Amino acid sequence: MFFSKIDWAPSETLFKIGSFGIHYYSLMFIIAFGLGYYIMKKIFEKEKIPLEYLESLFIYMIISILLGARLGDVFFYSWDYYQDHLIEILLPIRDTPTGYTFTGFRGLASHGAVIGSLIGLYLYKRKFKFKPLLWIIDRVIIPVSIGASFVRIGNFFNSEIVGKYSGSNFGVVFLNRGENAARHPAQLYEALGYLVLFFILKQVYKTNKKDKPGYLLGVFFTCMFVIRFFVEYLKESQGGFEEYLPLLSTGQWLSIPFILLGLFLMLRKTNNQ
Repeated sequence: MFFSKIDWAPSETLFKIGSFGIHYYSLMFIIAFGLGYYIMKKIFEKEKIPLEYLESLFIYMIISILLGARLGDVFFYSWDYYQDHLIEILLPIRDTPTGYTFTGFRGLASHGAVIGSLIGLYLYKRKFKFKPLLWIIDRVIIPVSIGASFVRIGNFFNSEIVGKYSGSNFGVVFLNRGENAARHPAQLYEALGYLVLFFILKQVYKTNKKDKPGYLLGVFFTCMFVIRFFVEYLKESQGGFEEYLPLLSTGQWLSIPFILLGLFLMLRKTNNQ
């Protein structure tokens, strides 16, 4: 046959020294934030913004993205569990029959990361007033898009957020989940989509559209969550509130407001038009 399934059973840990180890998922976040800093540094230099503002922006983004992503998973997808395990919300531990075990933060939601980052950027703008809020957001979402791609690759290494069974010889067999049938590599579909979005945003940034407040953000919201909406059709359900709102998954319901907001930001009239 043309397609041949791929058996996938990687170690989640890049290396381990005693009880300390670096997970591939954590490595993907490190790469995402490091690359994000590099891209924003180039943007700040090009637009002649003092780099002293970038260091504070970097700290705000790390905290707000991670906190938002964590709380997004807790409240959008896993509240049934965390309402009885409140201590685990902000600590990287898990309650097991033998006691608490260190697990790292395994539950992170992209919708929560977006909301958290927007709140973080608003708080950042209140303290640092060198540019309008939308100017800052329009630039930040460029590295955020490629960062999201690396995070999905991390999900693939963790064999989590998996796709549905393909029903054929096409796909990936997640052996460390105890499976022998191929699934759609939904994490890689999303990672590829976000990578394409990164290059789209880079090209738009080179045009005069970058001077229209919120336009780049609109492209980001529209494209990212359209990608997310359609990939959800190939994902296994992650739970959430979809049992109360049928027809679509939780991820799809959460994507619709962002898509509409993105279209509004792109199509609205501003003084720059």
